[in-house]
Amino acid sequence: MRRFSWRRILNTLTLVAAAAILVSAEAMRFDLQSGNSKCIADDITENAMTVGKYSVINPIDGYPLPDSHKATVRVTSPYGHHYHYVEHVESGNFAFTAAESGDYIVCFWAPDHKPPFTLSIEFDWKTGFAAKDWSKVAKKDQIEEMELELMKLLDTVSSIHDEMFYLREREEEMQELNIATNGKMATFSFLSLFVCLSVAGLQLLHLKSFFERKKLI
Repeated sequence: MRRFSWRRILNTLTLVAAAAILVSAEAMRFDLQSGNSKCIADDITENAMTVGKYSVINPIDGYPLPDSHKATVRVTSPYGHHYHYVEHVESGNFAFTAAESGDYIVCFWAPDHKPPFTLSIEFDWKTGFAAKDWSKVAKKDQIEEMELELMKLLDTVSSIHDEMFYLREREEEMQELNIATNGKMATFSFLSLFVCLSVAGLQLLHLKSFFERKKLI
């Protein structure tokens, strides 16, 4: 009974932590017209694990996939580095650890074709805690269920820490940007006021000179 209680506690903590962390686990299905492209972005923190799997759905069950129904796939980092690039494939996967924080983009291209057709693509993208296959970890290391739950909990806490640190860095960047913008706006306002006063002063001098020439004052 005691072992069962501890296991339930650890399971609960793991679920709570997993719900709290901002990890990404997206499974989707979308259509792509021939000659067009579709891109999907995900904000991933540095050192986070990300795994993706995609496949083109066969429009006719029981028959080979038409040669035209294949796609080109590319995964790029926020700085334009290619992590995955394949051409004319019906399925594939990618897995890597993010080297920098920011928006990672996965783009799909369907080849141009006459007559036009529509590709249906299934795409599963997981990041952070959700990207790890814990069943394989348990089988490989032959560890007890309690130890596995502890590993999950520790990994979740580590992911939470990394995500919070990343969000704090983004917040500081936004604060610095706001301060810089406010400073520029203050300088611009001061210059605008100075220009307006200068123009008004020149107008007064011009009017005074005009009236003096006309001997009105």
